[in-house]
Amino acid sequence: MEDMFNTTILCNNCNRQTKKSYITKHGFKIRTMDCNKCSKTWYHPADLQDYKNFSKIKDKKFQVKLRFVGNSYAVSIPREIIQFKELQRELNQILHLNLESPEKLSIIFSKKIRRIL
Repeated sequence: MEDMFNTTILCNNCNRQTKKSYITKHGFKIRTMDCNKCSKTWYHPADLQDYKNFSKIKDKKFQVKLRFVGNSYAVSIPREIIQFKELQRELNQILHLNLESPEKLSIIFSKKIRRIL
């Protein structure tokens, strides 16, 4: 199915062609179509839905159990987070773990590699 934002969209107020753009909210890139004349903005529905799904679990506090497994410790990641990140297909995926401060441990699901030319 082709994305509707790959076509020309006219503003329903002034009948002018809209311009593709995007906004960033909490690390999410939400594609928009903007009318320069009347300052109206339309958000990409799929991007907006992804952001709403993220917002539902963003401030939710999860209690997880720390377990001893072999020579390491294990923490379970709640199903809601795995389903949101669509990681259930990639169960053996490598995650990045970082100790940010004595009280804060971060798990990074994907790391974008930037190449400097």
